Amino acid sequence: MRQGQALRGEGLSRGMRVGLFGGSFDPPHNGHLHVARTALRRLGLDQVWWLVSPQNPLKGTPADDFARRFSAVSKLARHPGMRVSDIETRLGSTRTIDLLTHLQGSHPGVHFVWIMGADNLASIHRWAHWTRIFQACPVAVIARPQDAVRARLSHAARQFATSRIRESEATALPLQTAPAWTYLTERLHSHSSTALRARN
Repeated sequence: MRQGQALRGEGLSRGMRVGLFGGSFDPPHNGHLHVARTALRRLGLDQVWWLVSPQNPLKGTPADDFARRFSAVSKLARHPGMRVSDIETRLGSTRTIDLLTHLQGSHPGVHFVWIMGADNLASIHRWAHWTRIFQACPVAVIARPQDAVRARLSHAARQFATSRIRESEATALPLQTAPAWTYLTERLHSHSSTALRARN
């Protein structure tokens, strides 16, 4: 496949830098948008994909209706560099490692980066095959006010401490060989899905 040729109808081409931002987004809010915008700008990404999950397997309560959440994310993520995808539903899997394996196999030459808030870094050791996620592609962690200290002291941060790159080198992260990750500090946004659900 030649440089710049589109890949499988997804609007991707070799050499592109694509951030993968997964979650149940129940509901999506400006804190999520803050994470996506920060990653897009600080990592020099071509696109950020919002991957709306059918259900977070670590959450005890069922997520709200998928179609409603997908529609809400689509309204929030209105930016030329952002796309909203239902690929997890189409694949029939909620495991991040399965998603990464599929995307990397389907789109060779695209530089994927997994994006998450610091709250997820603090708990990622509970995810299925979590070490393989770090070994599969670079990871960008965006600071969140409620989890900043806990995230930096987390099991994952300690286990992959030698793979962390300086924040000042963040634009090079998408081209790094995994494991490689960085922690991006930015103006903190306090919105959280838990708090928004509690108000309803």
